[in-house]
Amino acid sequence: MQPHPNIQAVREALERAGVRDGSDAPSAVRLLPDAVHTAAAAAQALGVEVGQIANSLVFEADGAPLLVLTSGAHRVDTAGLAASIGVTRLRRATPEFVRAHTGQVIGGVAPIGHPRSLRTLVDTALEKYDEIWAAGGVPRAVFPTTYPELLRVTGGAPAEVA
Repeated sequence: MQPHPNIQAVREALERAGVRDGSDAPSAVRLLPDAVHTAAAAAQALGVEVGQIANSLVFEADGAPLLVLTSGAHRVDTAGLAASIGVTRLRRATPEFVRAHTGQVIGGVAPIGHPRSLRTLVDTALEKYDEIWAAGGVPRAVFPTTYPELLRVTGGAPAEVA
């Protein structure tokens, strides 16, 4: 059975970035038994702390997409973040905007595997964890990573977002 095209796009992006799963095989996107639409649900399904979940939140920043990878234990301070990155308007994107820029649906947006690169910020709170879990392109798919690897594969910038 062929994987969902979004999962395949994430797998290919990981492979292009040279991400390995520790056994020298390409990093595997894993499918959970059920969809997980929240950081708390993902953490419970994986048996990890909610802070280890890298939420992929898409914002509209002065009309352009901005991907913020935040710890599942945080809420984004949109006013503070807007001021720190020099935008006048920062708001949560609509589902249509998210899909148009990522090719993925809210609840399954991966940090990679999009049709075009997105400006990306990565929550510095994720740095304290040895292992981070990110969405794999659909709500039941996830993959393990590390903070340095997440910065590298996304081309993201570290940011305090809470």
